[in-house]
Amino acid sequence: MNFFTLIGIEFKKIRRSKILWILFAAVIILWLPSVLNAHMNFEMQDTGISPQNNFLIQGFMGMAWFIFPACIVLSTVLLNQTERSNKGILKMMALPLRADRLCLAKFVVLLCLTAVQILMTAGIYFISAAIASQTQNYAFMLSPLIVFKEAGLMYLASIPMISFFWLLSTCIRTPIFSVGIGLASIVPSVLMINTKAWFAYPICYPFYIITSEYSKMAPNMSFAPIKLIPWLPTALILTFLCLVISCLYFGQSERR
Repeated sequence: MNFFTLIGIEFKKIRRSKILWILFAAVIILWLPSVLNAHMNFEMQDTGISPQNNFLIQGFMGMAWFIFPACIVLSTVLLNQTERSNKGILKMMALPLRADRLCLAKFVVLLCLTAVQILMTAGIYFISAAIASQTQNYAFMLSPLIVFKEAGLMYLASIPMISFFWLLSTCIRTPIFSVGIGLASIVPSVLMINTKAWFAYPICYPFYIITSEYSKMAPNMSFAPIKLIPWLPTALILTFLCLVISCLYFGQSERR
């Protein structure tokens, strides 16, 4: 069974699951306060950011700090549970396929689910900005190029974090512990972005990127610019290690 066939099978497995609905609900919850409190965007004169830029970046910061990582944690656990429920993993292992390929196929599906949520976030932004523009009589709508640029940066920066959470869900078989450790690891990201060693903590990458973009939009706000060295090599190494360990541990107990 080739790799692309495996990916197709994995997509069929999640078709009837509630993962996409959970991701969609999280995005709605994210933008609802932004619409209800749209008037607060006019109170950011001290930072020098415009109301429309603040509306976008505050929403994306809320997404990058907690909602986005939390959804990834839940998605990783749900993906593994679809395999472990009704002993589905045993049925898959009985087929002529390698466990590491199955692991990577699930990771690709996870990347696609994450991309879908990012697109949802961008799509609901336009709806929210349109509603806020009507209620506040002010044009909050930004160019799609700006919006999708921020969304794309957040997605690319999240890949090492996704691989780390996938490692947790693969190595920790008990879902409650996997979710608990994953959610607990999100909290320190606010502290880590203010340290010189932020690049060693992949969970803070998306939040760091969006905070850096915020400082570009707010002239009166100071924030250390992103240095690709040592961030990029560290991110690549961490992603590689997480995926290698995940492939080694995936289905290990079922293969005994």
